[in-house]
Amino acid sequence: MKIYIRPQAFEAISFDLDDTLYDNRPVIIKAEAAMLQFLHQSYPQSTKWQFDDWRKLKLALFKHSPDLRHDTSLARLVMLEHGLKKLGYDEKLAKAGANAALEHFVKHRSNFKVSDEVVELLTQLKQKYRLIGITNGNVDYQRIGLAEVFEFVLHPGHGYKQKPSSDMFALAATKLDLPLASILHVGDSAKSDVDGARRAGCQAVWLNPGFGVAEKSAVHSQLPHIEISSIMQLSQVCSS
Repeated sequence: MKIYIRPQAFEAISFDLDDTLYDNRPVIIKAEAAMLQFLHQSYPQSTKWQFDDWRKLKLALFKHSPDLRHDTSLARLVMLEHGLKKLGYDEKLAKAGANAALEHFVKHRSNFKVSDEVVELLTQLKQKYRLIGITNGNVDYQRIGLAEVFEFVLHPGHGYKQKPSSDMFALAATKLDLPLASILHVGDSAKSDVDGARRAGCQAVWLNPGFGVAEKSAVHSQLPHIEISSIMQLSQVCSS
């Protein structure tokens, strides 16, 4: 654990979810594989495309419509609909297929549970602090076992930009009825979590490396208050 800036008193802790409280990479791989299998079975023309083709389309859509970056679910839905049209399906079939494929992805995307060890850590922290989530992803926190520990979880979209924008941090402060400086944000991304939290006026704990990652990352532009190498070290941060 490294202390760069001694933290001040805080009343709430916000958590990034993906790669902070669990290893998200195998979850996404399985969800995308299940979605692709569904498309190949239900929309045979889609067998012409693999993951790289869909990713290339998503990047092209981001260039044309940058705001899509701020709504993960909408971005995937638009990608699916555009892709199915490019593969030869008419608008009605493409729209139906996109919605069905997204529903399939979302089902598998939240088909796991956060470890008992992490849930126990959060349960202990909840005795002293208010806990929330601020994530750029679209996982269903209630399905993965966090309903009892978080007051709420914020996702980008509906006019709120993803981190490192200050949008969700500001919304969290409003919902908590706390000043931004009273929120300690914990996350694995130097850019999204540390830079985002610091620029918004929150305090920041950087998990480096992220959950399930072996190699450390470099600071982006803002120093965190504290750097930890395991989420379990947060109990030391909050007892000091």
